[in-house]
Amino acid sequence: MKGKLNTAFLCLTAMMILSFLIGCSSAGDSSSGSSLLSGDGFPSEASAAGKPKSKRPTTYSTLKPSASGSIVYENDVISIDASNSADGYIMVKYGGSVQKVKVQISAPDGITYTYSLSGNAYETFPLQAGSGTYKIDVLENAYDTMYALAFSQEISVKITDEFEPFLYPNQYVWFTESFNAVKLGQDLSEESSSDLDYIERVYYYVTKNITYDDEKAATVDAGYLPVIDNTLAEKKGICFDYASLMAAMLRSQSIPTKLAIGYSGDAYHAWISVYTKETGWVDKIIEFDGKSWSLMDPTLAANNSSSSVKKYIGDGSNYTVKYYY
Repeated sequence: MKGKLNTAFLCLTAMMILSFLIGCSSAGDSSSGSSLLSGDGFPSEASAAGKPKSKRPTTYSTLKPSASGSIVYENDVISIDASNSADGYIMVKYGGSVQKVKVQISAPDGITYTYSLSGNAYETFPLQAGSGTYKIDVLENAYDTMYALAFSQEISVKITDEFEPFLYPNQYVWFTESFNAVKLGQDLSEESSSDLDYIERVYYYVTKNITYDDEKAATVDAGYLPVIDNTLAEKKGICFDYASLMAAMLRSQSIPTKLAIGYSGDAYHAWISVYTKETGWVDKIIEFDGKSWSLMDPTLAANNSSSSVKKYIGDGSNYTVKYYY
């Protein structure tokens, strides 16, 4: 493909830079304000604006991660709070003096997830592989790119609800009730007749109102994590920003959403998958016709015509998932 699709590939290239060492960015609460819903960006395929005759329940998800302290594994500088592992997450805190610290979570499906820790506060990490034994290693930077094991713990997990790992905020998809993106989601939900209608509205809002940030793609550092309210305010971002923003808006309205990181062709990339009772997991979304979807890659949708995107995506075989968050 030529032309506009090249901007999406810049995003993919930027994600290659991040590799598997994407770290933590402190996402503070955003200031409150009036309704953020402008009405812009809804194509004719979307439902007509205004209050629907039947309305989906609109409520901020009450799922809030907590380090409640009932099950804690720790040493002098590291704490792993597994009190709520049955809800699909753990929390890890580092209080030592080493500047660069990683946490590796080896899941029961054989996949190992590597994160950076910022230190001095608990951070939330999903248990996305479901029930089973997870091994948690905390590593301190020794020198150069070498890390030394500082703490290790295995935990046995029985997830009570398979969807909760994809409903809670976590390090990659962070939000609270005060975020403007969450308030925007509430506004969009008020105009939605169903979960599918809400997903459609979120999708079209993001793809029509957020533009691709070429400069950021060219300069993004390892350790970058999206701050979703920044993406919303600046109205621009890279593929990681698009996916994290949409995931937060959907999760905050109780719609299970996976942030997927993997490959589009040979390039590293991020997109999302969503779940509804009507459809089950929808992993291939780009366009909704009232009944069916194709691949949901908001970066490509925001920067290319539907016909160009469909020609590139084909049957979705160009996409290979490596990690879910």
